[in-house]
Amino acid sequence: MTYLGIDPGANGGIAWTGPDGAAAEKMPELEADVFRLLSGLARDSVAVIEAVHATPFNGSKGLFKLGRSYGFLRGCLTALGIPFIEVAPGKWQRALECLSGGDKAVTRARAQQLFPGLRCTHAISDALLLAVYCSRQDWRGVTTRKEG
Repeated sequence: MTYLGIDPGANGGIAWTGPDGAAAEKMPELEADVFRLLSGLARDSVAVIEAVHATPFNGSKGLFKLGRSYGFLRGCLTALGIPFIEVAPGKWQRALECLSGGDKAVTRARAQQLFPGLRCTHAISDALLLAVYCSRQDWRGVTTRKEG
């Protein structure tokens, strides 16, 4: 089984863990490249995608772009038949003991602790942690689920 962690948005990433270890990539800029990456990982995979939401600090252009990316990623997972769970940042961070309060340095440090052989950047750290969270879920009967 391959466990995918997806941190949506231009500053996010896609990570995967499985029998061959762990790896991650910064979110590709082109949608075709995102689909190609997920297609290559689709066999025997399940995914956790971070549930994103608007905040007062986001501008309307940024929110639209993030929402479009989030919807595209959900569509890719659905089209490729990859079961997935959407999870709020606080829920997965609490489970992995790295509540960040928005400080990416906290999640980067936790990812580096769990994956000492990888260079954990801000772009991929949350995705790696989401992949770990993914590996700890009960996937029996899941196609799509939202966790608060």
